[in-house]
Amino acid sequence: MTEAKNIPPQENKMGTMPIGRLLASMATPMMISMLVQAFYNVVDSVFVSQLGEDALNAVSLAFPLQQLMIAVCGGTAVGMNALLSRSLGEKNFDKANKIANSGVFLFLCSSVVFTLIGIFLSRPFFLAQTDVEQIVDYGTDYASVCLGCSIGVCSQFCFEKLLQSTGKTTHSMIAQLIGAVINIILDPILIFGLLGMPKLEVLGAAIATVAGQIVAAIVAVMFNIKCNKEIHITTRLIRWDKDIAKEIYKIGLPSIIMQSIGSVMTFTMNKILIAFTTTATAVFGSYFKLQSFVFMPIFGLNNGMVPIIAYNYGARRYDRVKKTITLSVISAMVIMFIGFMAFELIPHVLLSFFNASEGMLEIGVPALRIIGTHYLLAGFCIIAGSVCQAIGKPVHSLIVSVCRQLVVLLPVAWLLSLTGRLELVWFAFPIAECVSLILSSIYLSKTMRRAKQRMNEMIV
Repeated sequence: MTEAKNIPPQENKMGTMPIGRLLASMATPMMISMLVQAFYNVVDSVFVSQLGEDALNAVSLAFPLQQLMIAVCGGTAVGMNALLSRSLGEKNFDKANKIANSGVFLFLCSSVVFTLIGIFLSRPFFLAQTDVEQIVDYGTDYASVCLGCSIGVCSQFCFEKLLQSTGKTTHSMIAQLIGAVINIILDPILIFGLLGMPKLEVLGAAIATVAGQIVAAIVAVMFNIKCNKEIHITTRLIRWDKDIAKEIYKIGLPSIIMQSIGSVMTFTMNKILIAFTTTATAVFGSYFKLQSFVFMPIFGLNNGMVPIIAYNYGARRYDRVKKTITLSVISAMVIMFIGFMAFELIPHVLLSFFNASEGMLEIGVPALRIIGTHYLLAGFCIIAGSVCQAIGKPVHSLIVSVCRQLVVLLPVAWLLSLTGRLELVWFAFPIAECVSLILSSIYLSKTMRRAKQRMNEMIV
């Protein structure tokens, strides 16, 4: 990576292109890449489920650790992305370069932390959840590799977000697609020992995942060097910058906490469900894989939306900000409705992808139908939270997430579990989403009023 001349670029398309076309051009590639990512996440579990329910359970119980790693990467990326896009909108190109280089350093530090967690804490983590030896062994193999080689996912997050922050979402999509294809190809080869390779079972799934992440990261690095002319990654500038780190985490820390809360929620729900039967945790794990087909496109929409809002907020263009939000909410609600219909009409078909037994279908079919009802509300809530983050009010999203998952969902799930009826536990999800809808509506309205006032003051 070498320094380039700091020549201010022309007006970015995020400030000039019609909003509908702009959102489509930026969000569509990200939605496609997220769908592919969801596909290979599901493929992992589909292949692993052929080894037996213990193998599927191991991958499911590992999910909170992966969630924690993704929370840190995702939150750091949110902060870096929003701050960088806002700086570009303000035409502060020197600061944009500092943010990009400091962001790379922060991601490298994160990878070191999760490598140590993967090496030393994977087995204790599984022993805290179950004493089934096969599940513990499978899970330790899976988590130790996925976290121990976290340099792949951290680098992928970092360099793809740098592309997204300047509107180059197609390049980001290509990097993700290449990583996904690598993962999908390697999964059956390494899990089942095809083409002369050793049969590695769950360990093979982990190696395939990490290989895909590393390849995607390398491709994203090359795209940044060759195509991303608005920011310049320079080796000597990849270092700690206290002021930049403070600004990044001021925006990103609430997102990290929110997603980490999801990790706590998943871990605790597994503890509640496994008290009924290990099959219930297999259903819960399968649900999380299936829901990614619904939520990943929304997250892709978010990735396209956030830099547009941040850029135009920095450029003091309120009408463009408002129109972006409106189109994003409508799109999210349409996607969520499709997911709701799938969970209501064909839950048995969805579960059959995971080699579901009769017992798993008996538990899983009503579970998916009950949980799926909260999709009708979730689309708006997700977009509202991301808008607050993009405009610099991430605490609002944090409050909503804490209330939804810790204050409402887990206590309600625990109380319903005391009835001894497993099917009632799933109602905790729609109940929690109702609370989220109320709070999200209040905070979005409040954030937009303040944003409009601030932009008007800046213009004057």
